[in-house]
Amino acid sequence: MWEFRSMSFWRAVFAEFYGTMFFVFFGLGAALRWTTGPQNVLHVAFCFGLAAATFIQSIGHISGGHINPAVTFAYLIGSQMSLFRAFFYIVAQCLGALAGAAVLYGVTPSNMKGNLALNTLQPGISLGMATTIEIFLTLQLVVCVFAVTDERRNGRLGSAALAIGFSVLMGHLLGCVRSVPSSVDSYPSPFLLLFQVYWVGPMIGGAIGALLYDFLLFPRMRGLSERIATLKGTRPPETEAQLQTRGESIELKTQAL
Repeated sequence: MWEFRSMSFWRAVFAEFYGTMFFVFFGLGAALRWTTGPQNVLHVAFCFGLAAATFIQSIGHISGGHINPAVTFAYLIGSQMSLFRAFFYIVAQCLGALAGAAVLYGVTPSNMKGNLALNTLQPGISLGMATTIEIFLTLQLVVCVFAVTDERRNGRLGSAALAIGFSVLMGHLLGCVRSVPSSVDSYPSPFLLLFQVYWVGPMIGGAIGALLYDFLLFPRMRGLSERIATLKGTRPPETEAQLQTRGESIELKTQAL
């Protein structure tokens, strides 16, 4: 498999680790209660949004700047990256998130650590409600990512990274309404809460967003053989001119937009 032997592939995997580590570090850091009084939702949402925009701009030309397993899964569903690359991206993102949280935990005073801003559901919100919200939040994020980085789009204005950052900000403004830093131990099934709401929901939303954009809003006229070749990680028989005009399918076009 050519990706395994490519140094640019491993640089991209490390870039996903790096970007996700700092994204989680700054996002969770903003969600901690450093001062007394009520938590500022705008403060947390803006930090997540600006962190996403910053690190997508920083590593977008290297890996695509996914920094989110749901975004990577969406690109896989849209046949825009190989299964091999998607697997390593998601592993790198999870390890990066753990590293970022571990560093934050280590540098946070013990009286402020708490559970490190771990989310649970607000009273009255069921698993189904929260999962549905996560599906919609991720759907709008993926459609935004696909739209602002689509190389077929003419007359692109502004910054793709900043647009994605605002999408993340918007999602956190609503997400903070249905989740609050607390202890998952208070929930009857903590594992079900974390897995269904924060893994199943985003993955479903990402898949729907990819299918919606790639097959309905702005269909990609690609044959089944080409899609399978992309998923398998084999290089399609394209000319150099085609590669220059299309670019790498997994790379978010965040430069000079």
